[in-house]
Amino acid sequence: MTHKSAPEPGFRPQPPADLIAWASDFGTRFVVFVDVEEEFDWNGSLSRDNRSVEAVGALPDAHARFAAAGVPLALMLDHPVAADARAIDLIGPLLTGGSVVGAQLHPWVTPPFDEALTPRNSFAGNLPRELEAAKLDALTDAIATAFGARPTAYRAGRYGIGLNTFDLLAERGYRLDSSMRPGFDYAPQGGPDFGAVGNHAFDFGGLIELPSTTVFTGLARGGGMGLYRAGGRMPKGRALLARTRLLQRIPLTPEGIPVAEALEAVRVAVGNDLRVLSFAFHSPSLAPGHTPYVRDAADLRSFWDWWDRVLAELNRLRVRPCGLAELIEAAGGPGRT
Repeated sequence: MTHKSAPEPGFRPQPPADLIAWASDFGTRFVVFVDVEEEFDWNGSLSRDNRSVEAVGALPDAHARFAAAGVPLALMLDHPVAADARAIDLIGPLLTGGSVVGAQLHPWVTPPFDEALTPRNSFAGNLPRELEAAKLDALTDAIATAFGARPTAYRAGRYGIGLNTFDLLAERGYRLDSSMRPGFDYAPQGGPDFGAVGNHAFDFGGLIELPSTTVFTGLARGGGMGLYRAGGRMPKGRALLARTRLLQRIPLTPEGIPVAEALEAVRVAVGNDLRVLSFAFHSPSLAPGHTPYVRDAADLRSFWDWWDRVLAELNRLRVRPCGLAELIEAAGGPGRT
């Protein structure tokens, strides 16, 4: 019998040394990222043929909802979207009120297609430097051609950054990365391990790193990632920790996270003096039937109820929305107010 070995682990960023020092009048803010991407089977294998972007048609209405609440969106476009004329026409008028486009690299649907289509290669940071650079150029150029300006914010699909990623981004004029996901370890699939990274924005390779906020809640939340890892080594250990309200890992997203848990995570984050909260969701969730999180009209109503309640809580806590351009300007560079 042949046993398959686990993929070689990917990038493992270490605890940051240079946290961003926000000015006192910046207050506590939040940003909303939308991973604007193609539709695909979330339970199936990755395919280069998945380039349909029909769900982008729901983006204008979603943008209007957020705009009515004064919330700009960071629209992180991947190659199938940036290369689609209809999607470009729909997104262009949305770039007002602080909403901007950024780049999101899905290597499996971004040319050149010189790599084998494997789980490990779905993390762009694992690719040879020259190939990661070529795919980043193809994506960056497509966005620049579509919208007349080069993107300055980046997110790796599957959070798949690597040793070369930040040098490549800096060389191309990027200012901010949002690929790190605290509390998550993708090493078993060959991806990055973000166990040593926290939620606070920091300087990394000359860029602003704004991690996707993940909050540990519960009576034992001080144990954080160490306790969460330990729970994963025991049968049903993490379920037991959650059920006994000792520890839960809560990313700030409406996808798969009940609103009560999200509200508690927001309160914990603000109580811990996190100055920027980073929320995210995928554009296909705006139309029923494209993701496991929004399967039908009832799920879509729940999706918007989640946002209504979370935005109300942020307002109650005096956490104000922030666009990426404003955030980059406020960061001012590593360690500067």
